[in-house]
Amino acid sequence: MNKDSLEATSATDFRQKRRSELLTFFVLAFGIWPIAAVGAVGGYGFLIWMWQIVFGPPGPPHGLH
Repeated sequence: MNKDSLEATSATDFRQKRRSELLTFFVLAFGIWPIAAVGAVGGYGFLIWMWQIVFGPPGPPHGLH
């Protein structure tokens, strides 16, 4: 292989790697992480809701009036 073919190959590899990394970034930034964030907040809300169904809503105890 000569020097010119190595430079062309490395430039092509660089472009392909950069495109792959950008695609991965966009999938994570605008796909997976927003879904994970909504799932985490929704899961926490569901946990609090179930906790209050079992143990009652927050507030003063009912026997201290």
